Amino acid sequence: MVRVRQDREPVGGGSGGGTAGPRGAGPGVTVLLTAAMAFSMVQLFLIGALGPRLVGELGISRTVLGLTTTAGFGTAALLSPVAGRLVDRVGPRRCLVALLLLAAVSLALIGAAPGAVVLLAAVALGGLAQALANPATNKLILAAFPAERRGAVTGLKQSGVQAGAFVAGLPLSLLAAGVGWRGAVWTAAGAAALAAGWAACVLPPDPARAGAGPHSTSLTRGAVGRLAGFSTLLGCGIASVNTYLALFGAQRLGLAPTAAAALVAVLGVAGIVGRVGWSRTAGRPGRAGVLPGLLAAGAVGAALLLALALVLPSLVWPGAVAVGAFAVSANAVSMVLVLQSAPPGRAGQDSALVSAGFFAGFAVGPPLFGALVSACGYGPGWLLVAAEFAAAAAVAVPLRSRDRGEA
Repeated sequence: MVRVRQDREPVGGGSGGGTAGPRGAGPGVTVLLTAAMAFSMVQLFLIGALGPRLVGELGISRTVLGLTTTAGFGTAALLSPVAGRLVDRVGPRRCLVALLLLAAVSLALIGAAPGAVVLLAAVALGGLAQALANPATNKLILAAFPAERRGAVTGLKQSGVQAGAFVAGLPLSLLAAGVGWRGAVWTAAGAAALAAGWAACVLPPDPARAGAGPHSTSLTRGAVGRLAGFSTLLGCGIASVNTYLALFGAQRLGLAPTAAAALVAVLGVAGIVGRVGWSRTAGRPGRAGVLPGLLAAGAVGAALLLALALVLPSLVWPGAVAVGAFAVSANAVSMVLVLQSAPPGRAGQDSALVSAGFFAGFAVGPPLFGALVSACGYGPGWLLVAAEFAAAAAVAVPLRSRDRGEA
């Protein structure tokens, strides 16, 4: 299913359909890619961080606030296949600039929202930015970096999602306390617009589109579908942990609100370190296909630690670290696998299909977890997460076997 190609990316319009040959871009491009990933998701993190202010000022219910996650990830999942084809057709530079502009408009609308309708519409618009994020950034990595650097750069840019969560949860939340939540959101919108201008100045023009070629050695359609299924199951579990971990700490373990929130911060930091480290490892020949299943298996242990925290509360902390180190990191490794194996002209589409699965899991996972917890308690809820991670590990096994055979 997987045949790794790390050293045959055509210059300018090859496998990634990128912007230039892989001559080794400077650190500024890596920072820009990381920022793009952060801005693609920051609107959802901001709504979560500013939720109490939004509920109070806009008069919306907690149910409507929860629907913002469904609107964002649902839109991203539905539009990802279209976004992938768009990136392959018009080029990653144009799409990256468009992504940042869409994020700026979405944030500006959130800051101006008078009520629930505009808020949900703004988050749905941000879903299009999410859909463009992985296809555009992955193709730029193929174009701008040599094969031996792509794994590490992919991990760094994927860590941008966690960086966006940190910025929303701390600096922008502190700013909201001083200038109001609308001022904080508009500040983020202005930063996204500035990043779009930076991208337009730094990145060279997109070359002519390259065809996929009828005999490309690459991820087969079946392997792309398997990675998408793996990402869906992974996303279900990760989203459930992200959404309910702090509430679990406060309601069942007796943690103070600050300590409960720190659980999410610990998970985020572990996710950043894990994505960078595991993606660097995945960049080595013969490793990328092996790691998704192993990381998902490690995530099973993480979910079981959270379940055991009902008996021994201190286990919640290593459980949070393990979710970040294994489950969150596995998504970045999936992107490395796509980058290593994408045929000419299809890197955007393959990235988008795998991302669509991940977004679908984020849209579906928390409601299922919440319904089970309401009916049966947190113990069965964490066991459901463990089962989702175990299923993801099983789905990834053929990727491991094929990669070992062809390394």
